[in-house]
Amino acid sequence: MAAIIGTLWGCAADGPTRSPPAQPPPPTAQASAPAAAQWRREKSLWTRATFAELPGWGAERASEIWPALQRSCQRPAPGWERLCAQVTLVPAMNDVATREWLMTRLVPYRISGHDGQVQGLLTGYFEPLIEASRTAQGRFRHPLYRPPADLATRRPYWSRQQLDTLPEAQQAVRGREIAYVADPLDALLLQVQGTGRLRLNSGETVRLAFAGHNDLPYRSVGRWLVDQGEMAAAAASWPAIKDWARTNPKRVQEMLWANPRMVFFREEALPDPQLGPRGAQGIALTPGRSIAVDPASLPYGSLVWLDSTEPLTQTPLQRLVLAQDTGGAIQGAVRADYFWGWDGNAEAQAGRMRQVLRLWVLWPLGVSP
Repeated sequence: MAAIIGTLWGCAADGPTRSPPAQPPPPTAQASAPAAAQWRREKSLWTRATFAELPGWGAERASEIWPALQRSCQRPAPGWERLCAQVTLVPAMNDVATREWLMTRLVPYRISGHDGQVQGLLTGYFEPLIEASRTAQGRFRHPLYRPPADLATRRPYWSRQQLDTLPEAQQAVRGREIAYVADPLDALLLQVQGTGRLRLNSGETVRLAFAGHNDLPYRSVGRWLVDQGEMAAAAASWPAIKDWARTNPKRVQEMLWANPRMVFFREEALPDPQLGPRGAQGIALTPGRSIAVDPASLPYGSLVWLDSTEPLTQTPLQRLVLAQDTGGAIQGAVRADYFWGWDGNAEAQAGRMRQVLRLWVLWPLGVSP
Protein backbone atom coordinates (compact mmCIF):
# COMPACT_ATOMS: atom_id res chain seq x y z
CA MET A 1 0.00 0.00 0.00
CA ALA A 2 1.71 3.20 -1.12
CA ALA A 3 1.49 6.69 0.33
CA ILE A 4 -0.44 9.02 -1.96
CA ILE A 5 2.16 11.70 -2.63
CA GLY A 6 5.40 9.78 -2.33
CA THR A 7 4.63 7.08 -3.10
CA LEU A 8 -1.88 9.03 20.55
CA TRP A 9 0.13 9.74 22.54
CA GLY A 10 -0.91 10.59 26.11
CA CYS A 11 -0.80 9.21 29.60
CA ALA A 12 -3.44 8.07 32.03
CA ALA A 13 -3.44 6.73 35.55
CA ASP A 14 -2.75 3.02 35.60
CA GLY A 15 -5.18 0.66 37.30
CA PRO A 16 -4.17 -2.01 39.79
CA THR A 17 -1.07 -3.81 38.59
CA ARG A 18 -1.74 -7.35 37.43
CA SER A 19 1.20 -9.71 37.73
CA PRO A 20 1.79 -11.99 34.75
CA PRO A 21 1.41 -15.72 35.36
CA ALA A 22 4.35 -18.00 35.97
CA GLN A 23 6.24 -18.79 32.78
CA PRO A 24 9.66 -19.83 31.50
CA PRO A 25 12.56 -17.61 32.60
CA PRO A 26 12.82 -14.50 30.42
CA PRO A 27 15.81 -14.01 28.12
CA THR A 28 17.42 -11.66 30.70
CA ALA A 29 18.42 -14.78 32.61
CA GLN A 30 20.73 -15.72 29.74
CA ALA A 31 23.86 -13.94 30.88
CA SER A 32 25.84 -15.91 28.33
CA ALA A 33 24.00 -14.22 25.45
CA PRO A 34 24.51 -10.43 25.85
CA ALA A 35 22.96 -8.03 23.37
CA ALA A 36 25.29 -7.08 20.56
CA ALA A 37 26.24 -3.41 20.21
CA GLN A 38 25.40 -3.25 16.52
CA TRP A 39 23.78 -5.24 13.74
CA ARG A 40 23.96 -4.56 10.03
CA ARG A 41 21.04 -5.46 7.79
CA GLU A 42 20.65 -5.08 4.04
CA LYS A 43 19.37 -1.49 4.23
CA SER A 44 19.79 -0.48 7.87
CA LEU A 45 22.15 -0.33 10.80
CA TRP A 46 20.88 -1.31 14.26
CA THR A 47 22.81 0.34 17.12
CA ARG A 48 22.29 -0.74 20.74
CA ALA A 49 20.31 1.80 22.80
CA THR A 50 18.48 1.96 26.13
CA PHE A 51 14.83 2.41 27.01
CA ALA A 52 15.75 5.78 28.54
CA GLU A 53 16.59 6.98 25.01
CA LEU A 54 13.08 6.32 23.68
CA PRO A 55 11.25 9.68 23.65
CA GLY A 56 7.99 9.40 25.57
CA TRP A 57 8.52 5.81 26.69
CA GLY A 58 7.32 6.46 30.25
CA ALA A 59 4.00 7.88 29.04
CA GLU A 60 3.23 5.13 26.52
CA ARG A 61 -0.10 3.33 26.89
CA ALA A 62 1.75 0.09 26.37
CA SER A 63 -1.26 -2.11 27.18
CA GLU A 64 -2.83 -1.01 23.87
CA ILE A 65 -0.18 -2.87 21.86
CA TRP A 66 -0.88 -6.22 23.54
CA PRO A 67 -3.83 -7.47 21.40
CA ALA A 68 -1.97 -6.46 18.22
CA LEU A 69 1.21 -8.15 19.45
CA GLN A 70 -0.66 -11.36 20.24
CA ARG A 71 -2.12 -11.40 16.72
CA SER A 72 1.30 -10.65 15.23
CA CYS A 73 2.76 -13.59 17.14
CA GLN A 74 0.63 -15.92 15.02
CA ARG A 75 3.34 -15.28 12.39
CA PRO A 76 6.40 -14.32 14.44
CA ALA A 77 9.45 -12.70 12.97
CA PRO A 78 12.50 -14.99 12.78
CA GLY A 79 14.03 -14.94 16.27
CA TRP A 80 10.73 -14.09 17.96
CA GLU A 81 9.42 -17.65 18.22
CA ARG A 82 10.34 -18.21 21.87
CA LEU A 83 9.13 -14.83 23.07
CA CYS A 84 5.92 -15.09 21.04
CA ALA A 85 5.17 -18.40 22.73
CA GLN A 86 5.16 -16.46 26.01
CA VAL A 87 3.17 -13.54 24.61
CA THR A 88 0.29 -15.80 23.63
CA LEU A 89 0.00 -17.07 27.23
CA VAL A 90 0.09 -13.73 29.04
CA PRO A 91 -3.29 -12.00 29.59
CA ALA A 92 -3.75 -8.28 29.16
CA MET A 93 -1.86 -6.15 31.69
CA ASN A 94 -2.02 -2.47 32.53
CA ASP A 95 0.44 0.01 31.06
CA VAL A 96 3.07 -0.20 33.80
CA ALA A 97 3.09 -4.00 33.87
CA THR A 98 3.24 -4.19 30.07
CA ARG A 99 6.21 -1.82 29.89
CA GLU A 100 8.02 -3.75 32.61
CA TRP A 101 7.34 -7.07 30.88
CA LEU A 102 8.76 -5.77 27.61
CA MET A 103 11.78 -4.11 29.24
CA THR A 104 12.93 -7.37 30.82
CA ARG A 105 12.80 -9.27 27.53
CA LEU A 106 13.68 -6.84 24.76
CA VAL A 107 16.61 -4.67 23.74
CA PRO A 108 16.16 -1.35 21.91
CA TYR A 109 18.26 -0.67 18.81
CA ARG A 110 18.28 2.70 17.09
CA ILE A 111 17.64 2.38 13.35
CA SER A 112 19.81 4.31 10.91
CA GLY A 113 20.97 4.08 7.33
CA HIS A 114 24.37 2.68 6.54
CA ASP A 115 25.50 6.32 6.33
CA GLY A 116 24.45 6.89 9.94
CA GLN A 117 21.36 8.98 9.08
CA VAL A 118 18.85 8.56 11.89
CA GLN A 119 16.07 10.81 10.58
CA GLY A 120 13.69 9.73 7.86
CA LEU A 121 10.13 10.13 6.62
CA LEU A 122 6.78 9.05 8.03
CA THR A 123 3.75 9.05 5.74
CA GLY A 124 0.29 7.68 6.43
CA TYR A 125 -2.29 5.41 4.86
CA PHE A 126 -5.79 4.28 5.73
CA GLU A 127 -8.58 1.99 4.62
CA PRO A 128 -11.09 4.03 2.61
CA LEU A 129 -14.81 3.52 3.17
CA ILE A 130 -16.56 4.24 -0.13
CA GLU A 131 -20.21 4.14 -1.17
CA ALA A 132 -20.76 1.83 -4.14
CA SER A 133 -23.27 -0.10 -6.22
CA ARG A 134 -23.13 -3.62 -7.65
CA THR A 135 -24.45 -2.27 -10.95
CA ALA A 136 -23.77 0.84 -13.01
CA GLN A 137 -26.67 3.11 -12.17
CA GLY A 138 -27.25 6.78 -11.45
CA ARG A 139 -24.07 8.39 -10.19
CA PHE A 140 -22.29 5.05 -9.75
CA ARG A 141 -20.43 4.79 -13.07
CA HIS A 142 -16.76 4.10 -12.30
CA PRO A 143 -15.90 0.36 -12.13
CA LEU A 144 -13.57 -1.53 -9.83
CA TYR A 145 -12.28 -4.70 -11.49
CA ARG A 146 -11.23 -8.22 -10.63
CA PRO A 147 -8.02 -9.33 -12.39
CA PRO A 148 -8.67 -9.99 -16.10
CA ALA A 149 -8.43 -13.62 -17.19
CA ASP A 150 -5.44 -12.84 -19.45
CA LEU A 151 -3.54 -10.66 -16.97
CA ALA A 152 -0.61 -13.07 -16.70
CA THR A 153 -0.22 -13.43 -20.46
CA ARG A 154 0.42 -9.79 -21.31
CA ARG A 155 3.38 -7.90 -19.78
CA PRO A 156 2.82 -5.09 -19.27
CA TYR A 157 -0.94 -5.16 -19.40
CA TRP A 158 -3.18 -2.43 -20.81
CA SER A 159 -2.59 1.00 -19.26
CA ARG A 160 -5.24 2.95 -17.39
CA GLN A 161 -5.89 5.13 -20.45
CA GLN A 162 -6.09 2.12 -22.76
CA LEU A 163 -8.57 0.39 -20.47
CA ASP A 164 -10.70 3.52 -20.62
CA THR A 165 -10.53 4.06 -24.38
CA LEU A 166 -9.51 1.01 -26.46
CA PRO A 167 -12.30 -1.45 -27.37
CA GLU A 168 -10.00 -4.50 -27.18
CA ALA A 169 -8.77 -3.45 -23.72
CA GLN A 170 -12.31 -2.79 -22.51
CA GLN A 171 -13.36 -6.21 -23.75
CA ALA A 172 -10.69 -7.82 -21.54
CA VAL A 173 -12.25 -6.38 -18.36
CA ARG A 174 -15.90 -6.65 -19.35
CA GLY A 175 -17.70 -8.85 -16.85
CA ARG A 176 -14.89 -8.42 -14.29
CA GLU A 177 -16.61 -5.54 -12.48
CA ILE A 178 -16.96 -5.99 -8.71
CA ALA A 179 -18.81 -2.73 -8.09
CA TYR A 180 -19.12 0.87 -9.25
CA VAL A 181 -18.27 4.07 -7.35
CA ALA A 182 -19.51 7.59 -7.96
CA ASP A 183 -16.20 9.46 -8.06
CA PRO A 184 -13.20 8.40 -10.19
CA LEU A 185 -10.94 9.77 -7.45
CA ASP A 186 -12.49 7.25 -5.05
CA ALA A 187 -11.50 4.48 -7.46
CA LEU A 188 -7.97 5.89 -7.64
CA LEU A 189 -7.81 6.17 -3.86
CA LEU A 190 -8.71 2.50 -3.44
CA GLN A 191 -6.03 1.55 -5.97
CA VAL A 192 -3.37 3.68 -4.28
CA GLN A 193 -4.20 2.37 -0.81
CA GLY A 194 -4.46 -1.20 -2.10
CA THR A 195 -7.51 -2.02 -0.01
CA GLY A 196 -10.77 -0.50 1.13
CA ARG A 197 -14.32 -1.03 2.30
CA LEU A 198 -17.35 -0.65 0.08
CA ARG A 199 -20.66 0.32 1.64
CA LEU A 200 -23.05 -0.99 -0.99
CA ASN A 201 -26.41 0.62 -1.64
CA SER A 202 -27.92 -2.74 -0.67
CA GLY A 203 -26.76 -2.08 2.92
CA GLU A 204 -23.94 -4.62 2.83
CA THR A 205 -20.33 -3.67 3.60
CA VAL A 206 -17.51 -5.69 2.01
CA ARG A 207 -13.75 -5.34 1.77
CA LEU A 208 -11.68 -5.14 -1.39
CA ALA A 209 -8.13 -6.46 -1.24
CA PHE A 210 -5.26 -6.05 -3.68
CA ALA A 211 -5.20 -8.81 -6.29
CA GLY A 212 -2.71 -7.57 -8.88
CA HIS A 213 -1.86 -4.71 -11.23
CA ASN A 214 -1.03 -4.12 -14.87
CA ASP A 215 2.75 -4.15 -14.36
CA LEU A 216 3.12 -0.48 -15.30
CA PRO A 217 4.83 2.06 -13.01
CA TYR A 218 2.88 3.99 -10.43
CA ARG A 219 2.97 7.75 -11.11
CA SER A 220 1.82 10.08 -8.36
CA VAL A 221 -1.01 12.37 -9.44
CA GLY A 222 0.19 14.78 -6.76
CA ARG A 223 3.59 14.96 -8.46
CA TRP A 224 1.84 15.47 -11.82
CA LEU A 225 -0.05 18.46 -10.43
CA VAL A 226 3.17 19.94 -9.05
CA ASP A 227 4.94 19.42 -12.40
CA GLN A 228 1.99 21.07 -14.16
CA GLY A 229 2.36 24.12 -11.94
CA GLU A 230 -1.08 23.55 -10.42
CA MET A 231 0.16 23.48 -6.83
CA ALA A 232 3.34 23.82 -4.81
CA ALA A 233 5.07 20.65 -3.64
CA ALA A 234 4.66 21.69 0.00
CA ALA A 235 0.90 22.03 -0.49
CA ALA A 236 0.39 18.70 -2.28
CA SER A 237 -1.88 16.43 -0.25
CA TRP A 238 -4.86 14.21 -0.93
CA PRO A 239 -7.34 16.86 0.29
CA ALA A 240 -5.63 19.40 -2.01
CA ILE A 241 -5.85 16.99 -4.96
CA LYS A 242 -9.59 16.53 -4.34
CA ASP A 243 -10.08 20.30 -4.14
CA TRP A 244 -8.25 20.77 -7.45
CA ALA A 245 -10.43 18.10 -9.10
CA ARG A 246 -13.61 19.83 -7.95
CA THR A 247 -12.52 23.12 -9.52
CA ASN A 248 -11.05 21.53 -12.68
CA PRO A 249 -13.52 18.78 -13.65
CA LYS A 250 -12.54 18.87 -17.34
CA ARG A 251 -8.92 17.97 -16.51
CA VAL A 252 -9.61 15.14 -14.06
CA GLN A 253 -9.32 12.46 -16.75
CA GLU A 254 -5.99 13.90 -17.90
CA MET A 255 -4.71 13.76 -14.33
CA LEU A 256 -5.85 10.17 -13.86
CA TRP A 257 -4.23 9.02 -17.10
CA ALA A 258 -0.92 10.48 -15.89
CA ASN A 259 -0.79 7.37 -13.66
CA PRO A 260 -0.71 4.36 -16.03
CA ARG A 261 -0.96 1.76 -13.27
CA MET A 262 -4.30 0.02 -12.83
CA VAL A 263 -4.89 -2.08 -9.71
CA PHE A 264 -7.26 -5.05 -9.62
CA PHE A 265 -9.06 -6.37 -6.55
CA ARG A 266 -10.63 -9.39 -4.96
CA GLU A 267 -13.66 -9.19 -2.71
CA GLU A 268 -13.49 -10.38 0.89
CA ALA A 269 -16.10 -10.76 3.60
CA LEU A 270 -15.90 -8.47 6.61
CA PRO A 271 -16.61 -10.77 9.58
CA ASP A 272 -15.08 -8.39 12.16
CA PRO A 273 -15.40 -4.69 11.26
CA GLN A 274 -12.98 -3.81 14.08
CA LEU A 275 -10.05 -5.50 12.33
CA GLY A 276 -8.13 -3.88 9.52
CA PRO A 277 -7.06 -5.48 6.25
CA ARG A 278 -4.27 -8.03 6.15
CA GLY A 279 -0.84 -6.53 5.62
CA ALA A 280 2.20 -8.11 4.03
CA GLN A 281 2.83 -10.07 7.23
CA GLY A 282 -0.52 -11.80 6.67
CA ILE A 283 -1.98 -10.37 9.89
CA ALA A 284 -4.87 -7.91 10.24
CA LEU A 285 -3.60 -4.35 10.67
CA THR A 286 -4.43 -2.38 13.82
CA PRO A 287 -5.24 1.34 13.53
CA GLY A 288 -2.52 3.39 15.18
CA ARG A 289 -0.42 0.32 15.95
CA SER A 290 0.64 -0.98 12.53
CA ILE A 291 3.18 0.46 10.12
CA ALA A 292 4.42 -0.41 6.66
CA VAL A 293 8.20 -0.68 6.36
CA ASP A 294 10.94 -1.75 4.02
CA PRO A 295 11.46 -5.43 4.97
CA ALA A 296 15.13 -5.10 4.04
CA SER A 297 15.40 -2.73 7.00
CA LEU A 298 12.92 -4.21 9.50
CA PRO A 299 11.49 -7.76 9.42
CA TYR A 300 7.72 -8.19 9.48
CA GLY A 301 6.56 -8.76 13.03
CA SER A 302 9.19 -6.48 14.58
CA LEU A 303 8.11 -4.38 17.56
CA VAL A 304 9.12 -0.79 16.86
CA TRP A 305 9.26 2.48 18.81
CA LEU A 306 8.16 5.37 16.63
CA ASP A 307 9.07 9.01 17.31
CA SER A 308 7.32 11.58 15.12
CA THR A 309 4.44 14.08 15.15
CA GLU A 310 0.80 14.08 14.05
CA PRO A 311 0.20 16.06 10.84
CA LEU A 312 -2.86 18.11 11.83
CA THR A 313 -1.80 19.15 15.33
CA GLN A 314 1.98 18.58 15.28
CA THR A 315 1.64 16.94 18.69
CA PRO A 316 4.13 14.16 19.47
CA LEU A 317 3.41 10.74 18.00
CA GLN A 318 5.53 8.44 20.17
CA ARG A 319 4.37 4.87 20.54
CA LEU A 320 4.87 1.17 20.11
CA VAL A 321 3.93 -0.11 16.67
CA LEU A 322 4.36 -3.33 14.71
CA ALA A 323 6.05 -3.66 11.31
CA GLN A 324 3.30 -5.50 9.45
CA ASP A 325 3.08 -4.16 5.92
CA THR A 326 5.05 -2.68 3.03
CA GLY A 327 4.54 -0.66 -0.15
CA GLY A 328 6.28 0.38 -3.33
CA ALA A 329 7.03 3.85 -1.96
CA ILE A 330 8.31 2.55 1.39
CA GLN A 331 12.03 2.23 0.74
CA GLY A 332 15.02 2.71 3.03
CA ALA A 333 16.06 2.36 6.64
CA VAL A 334 14.17 5.12 8.49
CA ARG A 335 10.98 5.05 6.43
CA ALA A 336 7.48 4.03 7.49
CA ASP A 337 3.83 4.38 6.52
CA TYR A 338 1.49 4.73 9.53
CA PHE A 339 -1.89 2.97 9.39
CA TRP A 340 -4.64 5.33 10.58
CA GLY A 341 -7.55 2.91 10.21
CA TRP A 342 -10.86 3.78 8.55
CA ASP A 343 -12.94 5.92 10.91
CA GLY A 344 -13.12 9.57 11.86
CA ASN A 345 -10.32 11.72 10.48
CA ALA A 346 -8.20 8.82 9.18
CA GLU A 347 -8.33 10.14 5.61
CA ALA A 348 -7.44 13.70 6.65
CA GLN A 349 -4.53 12.54 8.82
CA ALA A 350 -3.13 10.09 6.28
CA GLY A 351 -3.50 12.45 3.34
CA ARG A 352 -1.45 15.18 5.00
CA MET A 353 1.20 13.07 6.70
CA ARG A 354 4.82 13.78 5.74
CA GLN A 355 6.57 13.95 9.09
CA VAL A 356 10.14 13.68 10.32
CA LEU A 357 10.70 10.20 11.75
CA ARG A 358 13.04 8.36 14.09
CA LEU A 359 12.78 4.63 14.75
CA TRP A 360 14.01 2.08 17.27
CA VAL A 361 13.40 -1.65 17.02
CA LEU A 362 12.78 -3.67 20.19
CA TRP A 363 14.33 -7.08 19.71
CA PRO A 364 14.42 -10.20 21.92
CA LEU A 365 17.43 -10.17 24.18
CA GLY A 366 20.18 -12.56 23.15
CA VAL A 367 18.69 -13.18 19.67
CA SER A 368 20.46 -12.15 16.47
CA PRO A 369 18.22 -10.30 13.98
